[in-house]
Amino acid sequence: MSTSAAEHLPPAYPARAPWGTAGRLRAWQQAALSDYMQREPRDYLAVATPGAGKTTFALRVAAELLAKRAVHQLTIVAPTEHLKRQWADAADKVGITIDPAFSGRKGRTSRDYTGVAVTYAGVAAHPMLHRARCENRRTLVILDEVHHAGDSLSWGEAVREAFDPAARRLALTGTPFRSDINPIPFVTYVPDADGLQRSAADYTYGYANALQDGVVRPVLFMAYSGEMRWRTRAGDEVAARLGEPLTKDLTAQAWRTALDPEGEWIPSVLRAADTRLTEVRRHVPDAGGLVIATDQENARAYAALLGRICGERPTVVLSDEPKASKKIAQFSDNDHRWMVAVRMVSEGVDIPRLAVGVYATATQTPLFFAQAVGRFVRARKRGETASIFLPTVPSLLSYAGEMEASREHVLGKTSAPDDDPAAAEEALMKAAQRQETGADELVPFEALGSDAAFDRVLYDGGEFGTQAQSGSAEEADYLGIPGLLEPDQVTALLRRRQAEQQSGRQQSGGQSEAATADSGSARTVPEHERISMLRRELNGLVGAWHHRTGKPHGAIHTELRKACGGPPAALATAEEIQARIDTIREWAIARH
Repeated sequence: MSTSAAEHLPPAYPARAPWGTAGRLRAWQQAALSDYMQREPRDYLAVATPGAGKTTFALRVAAELLAKRAVHQLTIVAPTEHLKRQWADAADKVGITIDPAFSGRKGRTSRDYTGVAVTYAGVAAHPMLHRARCENRRTLVILDEVHHAGDSLSWGEAVREAFDPAARRLALTGTPFRSDINPIPFVTYVPDADGLQRSAADYTYGYANALQDGVVRPVLFMAYSGEMRWRTRAGDEVAARLGEPLTKDLTAQAWRTALDPEGEWIPSVLRAADTRLTEVRRHVPDAGGLVIATDQENARAYAALLGRICGERPTVVLSDEPKASKKIAQFSDNDHRWMVAVRMVSEGVDIPRLAVGVYATATQTPLFFAQAVGRFVRARKRGETASIFLPTVPSLLSYAGEMEASREHVLGKTSAPDDDPAAAEEALMKAAQRQETGADELVPFEALGSDAAFDRVLYDGGEFGTQAQSGSAEEADYLGIPGLLEPDQVTALLRRRQAEQQSGRQQSGGQSEAATADSGSARTVPEHERISMLRRELNGLVGAWHHRTGKPHGAIHTELRKACGGPPAALATAEEIQARIDTIREWAIARH
C-alpha cells in the first residue's frame, strides 16, 4: 500500500502497511487460504490439529482482508489471558498491531492498534461493547478454540450477541468438540443419517495428515501400571492393579493413588521421564519437559521430586499467579529441563521445545487430553519425536490410540453421567475448578501406597512392549529411543526392539523349561507370573477389539464372562482367562 493510500484510511485505522505474510505458508495453510479467499464467506470454521499453525493461517486471512479493505479492524477472542498476548505477539510479527490489554472498563484503545484481543469471559462480561465495535466498523472476528463459546449457555449467547453484526467471523479449533448439546455460535450444523445436527467444518487438517507432512511430531505414549493400595471412607483397605478391569469408581481411586506424591508410582514415572528427556536432549539440546498436574498442591510436590531427581529446580506455573504468562514465556525461551503446571498450559500455549510430558492429572475428557497432547506435537524440524508418560487407564489408552480420529459436535444427543464417564468427569472437574478444591473432596479416600511398572508403548495405533518393573532393561530399551527419528523409523525401531525382547524371553523360557525338566517339574514359570501374563494378553486383545468395534472395555469383558463363565478377570484362574483369550480370538477370526 502506498503512502497516499494510507492517508485515506478511516480515522482510527493505523497507517501501517503493507502487512506482512509470515513467510511461506505450509501446504494446508495455502489450500485453506485459497479456499477462503475464493469463497469469502461470512462464517468459516477451520479445524486443524494442534501445532499445525492455525494462528499463522488466521493472521494471513486477516492480512488479506485488511489489504483489500474488506474489513477495517480485528477482534481476536481467545480462551486465556496468556493466549491474548501470544496472539498479539504473533500478529505484530506480520505487521498487525493488536491490543491485548483491551477491557470493558476502558472500552477504547490507541489509534496505533488494528484490533484487540479479548477472552471469552471478557466478551460475556461486556457483549454490547463488542457489538458496538462491530456495528461502527467492518470487523473480522477470530474465534480461537471456538468450542469455548459453548462452555456455558450464557457465554454462547454473549458471543452471538456481541459478534452478530461482524462483517466476517473466522472460527478455529484444534481439538474434539464438546460432548454436551450447547450449540456453538456461528458454527454450521447439518443433519446426519440419524437426524441429529452435526457440526460441519469448512476445512479440516488432522493429525494423521500433519504427521505425514512433517508438520507435527510423532508421539510415543509410555504407559505405566502398578499395584495401588488405598483406604476408603468406610475404612476398608483396597488393593488393585492399575490398568486391570475395574469399576469406574475403583479405576478413579487407583488412578488418584498413582498420582499421590507420597507413593512410589509418580516418583518412578518422573525418573523415567527425566531419563527419556536426557536421551532426547542428546539430539535436541534445548528440549524441555512438562508435567501437567491436577492441582496446585500436587504441582508443588511434583516440582520438589523433579528437583531432587535432575538437580535443577523446575519452573512451576499455577493458574492463579499474576506472573504465570511471564514464567511460560521465559521457559519457552530458555533451555531449562522441566516445567510443572496446573491446567493452564493444556491448551493453546506455544512452547515448541516441549518434547517430553507427564500426564499427572485425573482429568479424563477427550477434549482435555487432546489439548494436553497438543502442547508436545509442534515440529520445529523433521525427525523430532515427542514422548508422553501416562497411567494405564482405559480411557487414556483409548484416546492415545485414536489420535487421528476427528470428532464433530453433535446436537440433540446427550448421555446420562452413568452412561458417559467422560461427561461425568468433565462435570466434576469443572465443579472442582470453580470451587478451587482438591480432588480428594470428589471421592473421599486415603492413598496408602503404590509402585510403578512399565506397561507398554503406544504408537500409531499399535502397542509395543510388555509389563516390566520400573528400572528394568526392557523399560530402558524404550526410554533410550533416539530423539530424532522419522515416523517410519520410529515404527521400525519399536518393532525391532519388541522382536528382540520376545526372542530373549523365548530363549530364557527354553532354558528355564530345560532346567525344570531336569528337576522333574512340568511348570516353566511361576503360576503368578503365568496368570499376570495371561491377564495382560487378555487386556491387549480387549483393547484391540474395542478399537475394532467401538464397544467399551467393560462391555467386552462382560460378554466374555457370559460366553465363558467365571468371575471377573481379577479373580479368574489361568484356565478361565485362557478360555476368554481363545474366545475373543475366535470372534476376530469370524469377523475377519
